[in-house]
Amino acid sequence: MTEQPSVLAPFYKGWDNYQQLLVNVIAPLSDEQLELRPGGDLRSVRMIALHIIGARARWLYYVLHEGDDNIKALGIWDRPGEPARSAAEIVTGLETTWQVLQAGLERWTPAELEEMLQETESEEEEPESFSRQWVIWHLIEHDLHHGGELSFLLGMHSVPAIDL
Repeated sequence: MTEQPSVLAPFYKGWDNYQQLLVNVIAPLSDEQLELRPGGDLRSVRMIALHIIGARARWLYYVLHEGDDNIKALGIWDRPGEPARSAAEIVTGLETTWQVLQAGLERWTPAELEEMLQETESEEEEPESFSRQWVIWHLIEHDLHHGGELSFLLGMHSVPAIDL
């Protein structure tokens, strides 16, 4: 019997809400607010948001093998030497990576969650393998970790933070 595609999105309900909270907190920020830092050489709001996008894009493209050249291009947004991005561009990056994740959650089957995938960007001699489920969980925890960092950073500068 062939396994029918299962809608996994309901099992990850809440991540979509958190995605929207990230968009809501970034969208109104000025360039000056995007450059706020907790101090010294620590990451700015912009750098943290770009890191969320870059990490999502790299995992999507190089491990989950999802997305196209647009996703691949988003994977370097957090790299040194890349241009500063506006709040509108950051929102577009968050939304673009989210759309690819959401499409996967709507398409993948439970069996595909266990499928082992090899990283194709690896600079190691032996590429690492990850289950699709592990990658999904890692992206959730990554979003939550850095979203919390963003929220704390904005709050310490009296800028509205993520509204949970």
